[in-house]
Amino acid sequence: MKKDTLASHNIRVLFWAKLFGSVRFIQPVLALFYFSRGLDEAYILWVLLFWSTGVLIGEVPTGMFADRYGAKLSFMIGAILSLVSHGMLIWAYEPWIFFSSSLLSGFAVTFFSGADEALIYESLKESNEENKLDKALGIIQSAQSVVMVFVLIIGAIIAKDLADEQFILLILLGIMFQSVQIVLLFFVKNPSEQGNYRENPFKQVKEGVNAIRRAPQVLWMFLNITLVFIPTAAIFDNFNDKLLNDANVPVYLIGVVLAVLAILSFFVSRSIGWITSQISRVKILHLTGGIGVIGLLFLAFYRDTLWILLIIMVLFRFVRTVRYPVYAQLANDIIPSNVRATTISLLSIIDSVCDLVIFSSVAGIAVYGFDKMFLAAAAVALIGSLLPIRPVLREDN
Repeated sequence: MKKDTLASHNIRVLFWAKLFGSVRFIQPVLALFYFSRGLDEAYILWVLLFWSTGVLIGEVPTGMFADRYGAKLSFMIGAILSLVSHGMLIWAYEPWIFFSSSLLSGFAVTFFSGADEALIYESLKESNEENKLDKALGIIQSAQSVVMVFVLIIGAIIAKDLADEQFILLILLGIMFQSVQIVLLFFVKNPSEQGNYRENPFKQVKEGVNAIRRAPQVLWMFLNITLVFIPTAAIFDNFNDKLLNDANVPVYLIGVVLAVLAILSFFVSRSIGWITSQISRVKILHLTGGIGVIGLLFLAFYRDTLWILLIIMVLFRFVRTVRYPVYAQLANDIIPSNVRATTISLLSIIDSVCDLVIFSSVAGIAVYGFDKMFLAAAAVALIGSLLPIRPVLREDN
């Protein structure tokens, strides 16, 4: 990508903002933290359910907000709410506090959802580089991998005894680093095509709906991404430390395992441009969908075998890292500039509905054990991976 452009500036700022905003030292022992505070498998899935509810509530209003007032202000509000929701975990000894924190966290995410893609795509357009969106998103996404290498190891070491005061220290350290993100977001620059929409809000939503109706393949692609992501990332990530612990991995080594996966994510994220130059984007989505289904089936039956569990974790990390940037490039090539964030948010509403349906269904199955839960997750991923995908011709926005 070209240097000294608006795109290079915003990518650089968002890389560092993502890096500091991703610091959650509680992450490597999150499931163990939930269990220590009295939650079980079903309750943990209900936490995810409330997160999805927050996303569902906020998606369209915050997408419209970004199109009207720009991504910069949207990001800053989201970062503040995210910090507050993380801090609530200090006092979370009852399920309702976990649910409230998760609801607010989901709502906070929507201030970034859609707005970040729109900001980068419009920034790239100003230097005629919009065909490099997936590469740009890969670079920003790699920030999370960089910081997680250290966060996961340090977090697991600090919480080696699974004591409550250790968990609280991890949360406080996370709040300190996330505060830096808010400062960094001051340096984001809105593109000239963003933050200028002044039409009636209902017309804004209608234009977003029409953009999807004109290219329904975007909807099918999004469902393919969502139905594979939910089982292989959203559900699996909330139990991976528990699965490693059940496979007799010491707590302090859980962080090392997750850190190695973060390193893998970094290199995969940085290589997305090369990967898509070697394999078509459509083939990548088909291939990774199949990997997700097979991995979940093996997880249901062989999760107690450590080497199989580790291979599955490596495959899932590759799947989750590569799929969304590839989809984002295909989809953003045809979404109109003036309602880009709104349109992406409308698609995310579908994601939230899928979350609610799947999390609530799997939560009921989870009481019968991990094997049944992961078989149900495999069925969901299979449905998603079978949905048709084809590239869409780009429209003149």
